[in-house]
Amino acid sequence: MVEYIVNENENGTRLDAFVASKDEKFSRSLVQKLIKDSKILVDGKSAKPSEKVQAGERICVDYREEPNDSIKGEEIPIDIIYEDDDILVVNKPKNMVVHPAAGNRSGTLVNALLGRHELSSMNGDIRPGIVHRLDKNTTGVLVIAKNNFAHQKIAKQIQNRETKKEYIALVRGLIKENEGVINMPIGRHPTDRKKMAVTREGKEAITEFKVLKRFSEGYTLLKINLKTGRTHQIRVHLSHIGYPIVGDDTYSTGKNPFGVTSQMLHAHKLSFVHPTSGEKVEFEAPIPEYFEEIVENLTEI
Repeated sequence: MVEYIVNENENGTRLDAFVASKDEKFSRSLVQKLIKDSKILVDGKSAKPSEKVQAGERICVDYREEPNDSIKGEEIPIDIIYEDDDILVVNKPKNMVVHPAAGNRSGTLVNALLGRHELSSMNGDIRPGIVHRLDKNTTGVLVIAKNNFAHQKIAKQIQNRETKKEYIALVRGLIKENEGVINMPIGRHPTDRKKMAVTREGKEAITEFKVLKRFSEGYTLLKINLKTGRTHQIRVHLSHIGYPIVGDDTYSTGKNPFGVTSQMLHAHKLSFVHPTSGEKVEFEAPIPEYFEEIVENLTEI
């Protein structure tokens, strides 16, 4: 059971849209089913999906994720960068979801790890070991907690913005500035609840970028550092300022000249303080071959 209090900015929002905006696991169809089954109450009373919520109302959602016995370990090869008694660092491939969700119970990173590695239980049965995530089509370095002590230590560093996350991205367009900071709040898209957007009501989101190379074909290669960790943050920010990531079919429009099946965004480096040793550690995942080949075939300015 989770509870939400409607704030002034959310006043007048449809009930189903309000709940769907609170957690990415709440798809609109799932929310509507929960409402139909009286699993979502407004001030203790049943309501319709179209009912407009009012500031100050208490929204209670009775939802329990499926237990772990429905999530099976699978023989899926994983590129392990590093492993010890506390953490597991992997190089996540493209087209892999990090953890199971409604309608997507297999083929995830969690499925690949279950039964083969110890995993923390702090995030419940569906997301064991998962301290942070990468989008399905984002590749690169990801740390997994093998016990609750490590999970808590790393999660606190992420919350306090003490970790460093460095990404490499190829974007459409030539960025004139050699470096810059994008400081724009991000929240749920007002009409498409599966997307995020820059909104006045969103949470603080800060993305730093530095130009690595510019190409005469009209592309720019960037190094990106995240200061916050909002959902789809890099993709939303770059698209908003007019430089969408190549291959991003959610936040970019137009042709895909390279025929890539995922956004060209790679989590290149991750550094944090090791939960047991107290030493700063840094891990790096090599840029995928297809990404390297595309960049090498472009003409640098």
